[in-house]
Amino acid sequence: MRLSAGALVLAAVTACGGITIRPDPVLPQPLLQPLPSSVGLVLPNELRNYVHKETRWGVEWQIALGPGHVHLLRDVFKDSFRQVQEFKDLAAARAGTGLKAVFEPLIDQYSFVTDRDTAGRYDAVTIRYRINVYTPQGEKVDTLTLTGYGSALAKGISNGKPLERATLAAMRDAAAKFLVQFPEQAAGQQLAHDEPLSVQSGVDTAENLQIEAVPIEESGPDGDAAAPGAVPAPPPPSPAEAPKVPSA
Repeated sequence: MRLSAGALVLAAVTACGGITIRPDPVLPQPLLQPLPSSVGLVLPNELRNYVHKETRWGVEWQIALGPGHVHLLRDVFKDSFRQVQEFKDLAAARAGTGLKAVFEPLIDQYSFVTDRDTAGRYDAVTIRYRINVYTPQGEKVDTLTLTGYGSALAKGISNGKPLERATLAAMRDAAAKFLVQFPEQAAGQQLAHDEPLSVQSGVDTAENLQIEAVPIEESGPDGDAAAPGAVPAPPPPSPAEAPKVPSA
């Protein structure tokens, strides 16, 4: 009877054109001191308009990640640095004044599992990010990689809400990792002294490009904790990418 009810719900969802979610997180005020530098933040159209589309179990999913990430990244960088100037592209950032570095965050890949994949238990999400770091002149210094994980207990069959909560959790997870771990990176230590990044800075940070990716258990806004032992959506394969974990 449960399977029949689920099939009816899925059929109704498909008939209505699938499921669309637009996760837009609210980031709590972190108890961290911003680094004293002024930096540029490039939010390109690729990020602003990012939409993940996938058909799963006969249902068309559309996850509009761009607008929520614009809000999230503005908050993250505002909390990380004394002053942030926003630009639409790298060419515009080169014309900025008083900058010590320029950051260009991008979404590399989004992957998820739904309650149907987990026998009705939970939804889980993995979001992999790439953050290009440039000198004030626009020369590339390095690339940071970062992965956010999130999960949420399922309530009902494929109504989109658990996946939205899991996505929000993954976004907050990634934000927390950047806020806490970037100051420990060599580039972060330079900016902590209000020193402008240079191409030579990339040599110093070459061994510390990976922000540590550790799955966490997340509670949703309804107070429901992630299922014990829940496995996050598997990160996209990247054979050329060796994990690098910053030292304690």
